Amino acid sequence: MEMRRAGNSGLTLSRLGLGTMTWGRDTDTHEAADQCRAYIEAGGNFFDTSPTFGDGDSERVIGGLIGTLFERDEVVIATKAGVTHPDGVRTVNNSRQSLIAELEKSLSRLETSYVDLWQVQVWDDHTPLEDTLSALDYAYTSGKARYVGISNFSGWQSARAITIQESNSAKAPIVTNQIEFSLLNRSGEAEVIPCAKATNTGLLAWAPLGRGVLTGKYRSGIPSDSRAAAPHFLKHVEPYLQEKSARIVDAVAVAAEGLGFSPLEVALAWVRDTPGVTSAIVGARTGAQLRGILKSEEVSLPDIVREVLDEISA
Repeated sequence: MEMRRAGNSGLTLSRLGLGTMTWGRDTDTHEAADQCRAYIEAGGNFFDTSPTFGDGDSERVIGGLIGTLFERDEVVIATKAGVTHPDGVRTVNNSRQSLIAELEKSLSRLETSYVDLWQVQVWDDHTPLEDTLSALDYAYTSGKARYVGISNFSGWQSARAITIQESNSAKAPIVTNQIEFSLLNRSGEAEVIPCAKATNTGLLAWAPLGRGVLTGKYRSGIPSDSRAAAPHFLKHVEPYLQEKSARIVDAVAVAAEGLGFSPLEVALAWVRDTPGVTSAIVGARTGAQLRGILKSEEVSLPDIVREVLDEISA
């Protein structure tokens, strides 16, 4: 699998990252291990997790695989902080105190002394940005995070955070920015992607398959074994089960049929090879599903196909 540098940093990531949102909940430990084997055999090195994935279970599963399926220094483990769900209520707290406390809990669940990439998961309107960034500085200088990044920040929010960190060589440089990006969600092209290019920051794309909709599985309804059939995932998928999305999915399906690829391969290749994207983060429920996704590594879209998809999904 092709490796790419995140911006001008020394962080090297495979161009497909493995998302672990379902690990420990919809994907049991056995299936997670099967995914892990398939991914590493394909040359991948980038595992993306979060304390919000299965209430920390995703991190626990990854921690249990270290030393069993891979050595710690063979992979890049990225996690996040800033969002918690006390009593089931989504709460954002990017204060230094809260972020550092979350980092310590993540390290414990991951059974490691450091993470390779630690990201602030979302912007917090109620915490001074300097306080938030001081937590990144602490993690970086203490060695508990080899690199730091941001996630789901808007263009101006990203530029402000990156610029503050650039202003002092003693501060932790922000090397990545993770956003949702797919043929069904191109909002990042307005400001975030230009910001990443201008600041030489690596862009990590989550949900490159439009939360599974771009695979075409929902064209005739909601399959009983799909994410949308699960109550805790329906709200995640539902925004893309609309008429506008259906037209884009149909176009992807037509392109795939003409090229002899699957819709999944076409949609993923489009994101993966968008200029500025360092890694596209994919997720699967089973090892078999992941192996199908990894076949996209053999796919490259002709320019004319990319141009047509650009126009239809604009």
